[in-house]
Amino acid sequence: MPGADLDWILERTAPLWADLAGQDLFLSGGTGFFGRWLLESFLAANDRLDLRARVTVLSRDPARFRARFPHLGDHPAVRWHQGEITAFTPPAGRFPFVIHGATEASVKLNLEAPLVMFDTITAGTRRVLDLAAGAGTRRFLFVSSGAVYGPQPPDLPLVAETHPGAPDPFDPAAAYGLGKRAAEFLGAVWGREPGRAFTAARCYAFVGPHLPLDQHFAAAQFIRAGRAGGPIVVAGDGRPVRSYLYAADLAVWLWTILLRGAPGEAYNVGSDQPVSIRELADRVAAAFSPSPAIEVCQPPGPGPAPRYVPSIDKARRQLGLDVGIPLDDGIRRTVAWHQAGGADPRAPNPRDPTPRETAPVRATPGGSA
Repeated sequence: MPGADLDWILERTAPLWADLAGQDLFLSGGTGFFGRWLLESFLAANDRLDLRARVTVLSRDPARFRARFPHLGDHPAVRWHQGEITAFTPPAGRFPFVIHGATEASVKLNLEAPLVMFDTITAGTRRVLDLAAGAGTRRFLFVSSGAVYGPQPPDLPLVAETHPGAPDPFDPAAAYGLGKRAAEFLGAVWGREPGRAFTAARCYAFVGPHLPLDQHFAAAQFIRAGRAGGPIVVAGDGRPVRSYLYAADLAVWLWTILLRGAPGEAYNVGSDQPVSIRELADRVAAAFSPSPAIEVCQPPGPGPAPRYVPSIDKARRQLGLDVGIPLDDGIRRTVAWHQAGGADPRAPNPRDPTPRETAPVRATPGGSA
């Protein structure tokens, strides 16, 4: 991970880390996009500030992650616990802090096996809450999603945490959002006991190093196409509106919500600076030299464009959080990291002459669209 990004995170979270000194943290989802940022920033703070804290990371395949990221996987402050999120045996010990971030934002799984998606989210959350109940957990951060609001009304510029919308329970494709919503309920009930603080981070869309380029998200697909020389293909008309927060900011937000978030509260996590899918394609193309061509497959459609953009006023007001790294800078950093080999600096830059990457034109589950 770029050293400048770690410096950015630690500078903006400096007042927080004393809370974790000598403490044990349990982390699920620690090997994914979000988890790598959390794990690496935690270890950087632990080493630089001599926190003597420890993190136990739940993973289906710890050996695979440790082989790929030995500087993280073999760090003496990291303890691995192998298991499936829905059925793992709780590790021994006390965990005053828990971050539950496991659940893949897979459109394929969401569409083809909605009950599996829903059960994985809800049963996995229940499992981690049960662990927390017996491990003396004081603060529990649940990584949720903006999908809990259902489709954003096209005439609503920004969605606040008080928005009354919800996913359609008769739509099987709503399994991800419904699962996250139900999981928030489970956490809220857990947090009613004295001495427990449950907070939810409703995450939107992100760019940054470790963003997997083999997924359906528009930003990932556009960067992948740019690395291959283009063209960048927009599957629809390019009008849907999203927003993107850089992953270093994401880490700052998640640590802040874990350690300073109000108990029993949810916070939107993302950028409130809208960008259309077509504009995103333009910005990604500008990060490459030469810039790849852009193809938009459909003419502009009728009616207002779909939106997926949060209000972050609550996080600004209560926690002092904001968008720190501009989108263009975040895209450039993401591209540069992948061009340098990404997670494997020995990897060549692929120049596949045939890819035609497409972007979804509807809001998709998860946090890196």
